[in-house]
This record gives sequence, C-alpha cells and structure tokens, in this order.
Amino acid sequence: MTEHVATTVVVPCFNEADRIDPAAFLSMTASPGVSVLFVDDGSADRTGVMLLEATQGNDSAGVLALERNRGKAEAVRAGMSHAIENGAEIVGYLDADQATQPAEWLRLADVLTRQGVGGVFGSRVAMLGYDIQRRWFRHYTGRIFATLAAVAVGRPVYDTQCGAKVFAVTPRLVSSLAQPFHTRWVFDVELLQRLLAPSTSTDPTPPVVVIEEPLQAWVDRPGSSLSPSGILRSVLDVLGLIRQRRRVSRNRIGSAQG
Repeated sequence: MTEHVATTVVVPCFNEADRIDPAAFLSMTASPGVSVLFVDDGSADRTGVMLLEATQGNDSAGVLALERNRGKAEAVRAGMSHAIENGAEIVGYLDADQATQPAEWLRLADVLTRQGVGGVFGSRVAMLGYDIQRRWFRHYTGRIFATLAAVAVGRPVYDTQCGAKVFAVTPRLVSSLAQPFHTRWVFDVELLQRLLAPSTSTDPTPPVVVIEEPLQAWVDRPGSSLSPSGILRSVLDVLGLIRQRRRVSRNRIGSAQG
C-alpha cells in the first residue's frame, strides 16, 4: 500500500469450514491500515467458530455474523456497510476460496490509490506472463455473460464476476449500498450499474470512475463454479438489469422532453 489509509477487505463466508484458510487472509493485516472483516453468512457448519478462533486477539480482524443465510450479495453489502460505518476509507471484497490471492487484493487497493479512481475490478485476462488458470467452459460462458453485463451498465467491461474488488468510500458508494440488491447472482453488475449511473433527484451523488485491473494470477478452485441452474439464474438476472436500465433511460428522456 502506498499510503496508510484505513482499508477493510470483506470476506463473505458460507459453509467454508473445509476449504477456508483464515491465516492467509489475516496475513493482510500486516500491511499498515489494513483490516479484515469475515462475514459469516449463517453457516451451518463450523465456519463461524473457526473464524472467531482465528481472529481472537487480532485487533485488525473481526467477524460479522448474520443470523441467517442471506446470500453472497447481502453478505457483501452488510460487510462493506459495516466497515464504512466503522471508518473505512477504502473497502472491498475477496472470495473465501482464494481463487484470487490476498496479495493480489492489496495490489488492487494500491492501484486504486495511485490512480485516484472510485473502484477497481480485478479482471481475469489470460496474457503472456500472467498465470490465469480458468477452465475453457467457464472462460467462454464468461465472455457471453460479459457482453450482457456491458449492455446492462452501458459501458465496455471485460469481467464483472471476479470476486476481487476495491472501492474508495465515496458518497456514491454509500448510496449504492443503502438498499438491498435486487439480484442474488449478479450483484457485482448491479453494484457497477449503481456506481456509474448519472446523478438524479433521488440520488444526487456524482457517479464514480471504475476501472479494471488484470490479475497477475488466478486459479479456478473446485466447487466455485455455478451449476447450470445458477448460470440460468445469472443470465435472467442480468437481462432484468438490462430492462431496468432501458426503462430508466426512457424515463429520463421523457422527463427531459417534458
């Protein structure tokens, strides 16, 4: 990190007892100003106990326990909102499966600070000199989904679904987290849509600049892929966001003409 800014990484967890390595995430707290907030999303296994034991005695780490399973979207929203309420100036989230290594998330936070932008999305781009281990099926379905996501947000975007994202705490981020997400499977797209939307009378906060940063390494972890039904739900969700954006655009044009 280039500056000692109050930074919180949120790690959503649901029944992760068999695969999460809390120590790997807690190593991030060795960086000045960085704290880790695990969100136990109503786990039915030993996840909550493991996290409490792992964070005990570490003033830069904590556990936010949700009473019931609310899904990743709401776990992330609750965690980031909690971090902001407790003074975080930079906040983001990182998947518990370590497909993206914690050191990569810290690098994204450094990019955010140096570029002076409102958000940085980790992007899984296979290039020479990079180690992106992604199964072919997931890669090509991802390209189709990215095309739909780009229509939903009205901007070109390569990868919305990578679970490593960092944001500066701005009025627009706060307003974007104020209401629950309408989508369960593609909340990343919905959050980006909220961050980039023009100011309105109901949300006068200015939109922010969000960029993508290619990850240097990413591993496709077993058990992390969506099921066929999950893929279908994701497509339906993003199509719903496309309809919503077009409806808002029509209403804005109508108001301007009136």
